[in-house]
Amino acid sequence: MKSELPPLRHVIKEHDLQAKKSFGQNFLLDLNLTSKIARIPGDLSNSVIYEVGPGPGGLTRGLLTSGAKQVVAAEMDERCVAALADVSDAYDGRLTVINADALDVDEPMLLGLSGREEARIVANLPYNVGTALFIKWLTLDSWLPWYKSLTLMFQQEVAERIVAKPGSKAYGRLSVLAQWRGTVRIAMRVPAAAFTPPPKVASAIIHYEPMEPVNNKVALKDLEKVVERAFGQRRKMLRASLKGLEVPVQSLLEAAGLEPTLRAENVSVPEFVELAHQYRIMRANS
Repeated sequence: MKSELPPLRHVIKEHDLQAKKSFGQNFLLDLNLTSKIARIPGDLSNSVIYEVGPGPGGLTRGLLTSGAKQVVAAEMDERCVAALADVSDAYDGRLTVINADALDVDEPMLLGLSGREEARIVANLPYNVGTALFIKWLTLDSWLPWYKSLTLMFQQEVAERIVAKPGSKAYGRLSVLAQWRGTVRIAMRVPAAAFTPPPKVASAIIHYEPMEPVNNKVALKDLEKVVERAFGQRRKMLRASLKGLEVPVQSLLEAAGLEPTLRAENVSVPEFVELAHQYRIMRANS
């Protein structure tokens, strides 16, 4: 690092970076905490990190201090883009910041990966777009994806839905999408008091690593459709909640080896995958 950076509270005051609700902003200013988060993915020395919503740069500093080869950040708030210029200078240009909406970003093109580096996403996601971004990264048509891991901050309730297992009230569409072709865990819990301003709820960080799908013959759109139907009326039995799938529901459930009286929350990820597989076969043969 070329020069000592000012404290984050000084950066916030200098650039008038009061958190805006419209951007879903809650800043992490404890550099010990952000450094701990940056270590969750492991060795970053050969990694290009994609960060969303860096704000004044608390996590950004942690990533660079932890040895990330390069950090590329997407930030909608122009005030923060200006504030992060000093961070880029201090870390020999290893930080690149673009003023953009992360929902619209073509990440592989932005990162310009040469094939020699590994890409990872590490972010304290803005609460208002966090789930949408996660689903964007989970539902890529090409798999294995361009990234090696996701280390993401969510509201604790959302994080628990992502890692939930069958039989729990938190288990749902997000659980199935996250677990059918990846492994995921809660890596850290973060109290509301750690943020500025403190949100009304606690947060948690999940760490996700993609893997080969449970069944690589299953089309994403088929899995999404059966899961959406099943959990759309989660209190109903599958024989009722799956109506409207354009195939005989009773025959579909028999082919998948599922009892028609089951409810969605009691169907495992592999069982949902098999259900989607049989749905695809029946539609092709109809």
